[in-house]
Amino acid sequence: MNNLRVQALHVHPVKALGGVSPEAADVEPWGLSGDRRWAVTGPDGTVWTQRDRPRLALASARPLGGGGLELSAPGLPALTVPVPPAAEAGGELVPVLLFGKKVETVLGPEPAHRWLSAHLGTEVRLVHLDAPEHRRPVDPDFALPGETVSLADGYPLLVTTLASLEALNSLIAGGPHAAEGPLPMNRFRPNVVVAGAEPWQEDGWRRIAVGEVTFRVARECGRCVVTTTDQTTAARGKEPLFTLGRHRRFGKRLVFGQNLVPVTRGTVRVGDPVRVLD
Repeated sequence: MNNLRVQALHVHPVKALGGVSPEAADVEPWGLSGDRRWAVTGPDGTVWTQRDRPRLALASARPLGGGGLELSAPGLPALTVPVPPAAEAGGELVPVLLFGKKVETVLGPEPAHRWLSAHLGTEVRLVHLDAPEHRRPVDPDFALPGETVSLADGYPLLVTTLASLEALNSLIAGGPHAAEGPLPMNRFRPNVVVAGAEPWQEDGWRRIAVGEVTFRVARECGRCVVTTTDQTTAARGKEPLFTLGRHRRFGKRLVFGQNLVPVTRGTVRVGDPVRVLD
């Protein structure tokens, strides 16, 4: 009997910031609605991530109607940020660099720049991806023609399983950095968390259906230093990369979770059944 089901959904409106865990989310071709549609950039236009700026984890973004945000962080008043006009409607189009590649975005409002600069202690700007359907393609080595992504690292969605996290935490508990565990799922910043699977079962998935929506599994998710960042304190440790390096090394990649590309549109909900199609 298939007991796979959605345990949680996560949407991070601003790349690298904390997000929300809705009961339902619409699936667009480039990811969950509102997920990673905004990003923080430095003065040179480079998109900031927790790889180099772990303090980003201490700020959160809550989506508002129409694509806007509410930003919050310790010591700062919450800020409502309206969505800027799209480039085609007069918004200021600005190129940014994401992992060395140029992406066209729209500049956010000045109060958001000031708020984020105060939180991070240096000058930054907030930008918005107004048209992901024609602004950023998925890695062509693992994409089908026409597939696009928002400002997520490389693919529209990330799926993880509770069983694999439990297995990983068991391995951490038996290692030299046991005091760092058990790790919560938010270290991996997934979009969809599945319950009822066997540990590492997701490694064999090629196509899955989540409720009414079908997804293609593009490739395994290689993990980086962001996973060592405590999402509530921004402190860094050795895990899970140390243990992934010993037990989950696939070539040069330390793997946890699978990257998904939507095949159909629809709505996914907490509690939805998950079916493995291939």
